[in-house]
Amino acid sequence: MQRKYINELPFISYSKTVYDISEMTTRCQLFFDWLNKRRTVRDFSDKPIPEHIIETVILSASTAPSGAHKQPWTFCVVKSPLIKKQIRIAAEKEEKESYENRMTDEWLKDLQPIGTDWNKPFLETAPYLIVVFKRSYELENNNYKHQNYYVTESCGIACGFLLAAIHDAGLVALTHTPSPMGFLAKILNRPENEKPFLLIPIGYPAEECWVPDLKRKNISEVCVWI
Repeated sequence: MQRKYINELPFISYSKTVYDISEMTTRCQLFFDWLNKRRTVRDFSDKPIPEHIIETVILSASTAPSGAHKQPWTFCVVKSPLIKKQIRIAAEKEEKESYENRMTDEWLKDLQPIGTDWNKPFLETAPYLIVVFKRSYELENNNYKHQNYYVTESCGIACGFLLAAIHDAGLVALTHTPSPMGFLAKILNRPENEKPFLLIPIGYPAEECWVPDLKRKNISEVCVWI
């Protein structure tokens, strides 16, 4: 059935290159091998990055699917040293409280091999911070709150795309979730329909950069065939 319009929304013909099994196998393996090299980095260089690179990786993130195609995200890019410092101070305040009073002993024990603590110098060192906000609704001209759908799921997928795009660009990133994160909306003066979702420093790795030698779960641990 040919469909051109549904409720005035134009539809276009979609075609995709189909690979034979041999090439598909090779492409899947190469993609896994490349993506498996991605690591969370906490040692950043302050080397500058052209702004168009940041905009392009964000555009890649924005190709993610979303509920009813509402694209319920805002990527707020912070480059101002003053604002980055404010974010660091506020984040470290929450993190210190978490490490000292909120986290359970089990949680702290699980973090010990990674070596994290409440100090977050990368929030100032990295040339950019991308603060992802989820938009629970859109405020229309008549002040009507138009609901967005599957907002958390949509933003999570978009952030996955973003991390892959950052890795593909030869840059590194960290997914930082100081909790609670309300201070980000206040510092960045975001509207009421936007709530902080994720804070991602992005940049080059420092010349001396160390990451834990972590092992990812194998296929039998993450996949079940029914």
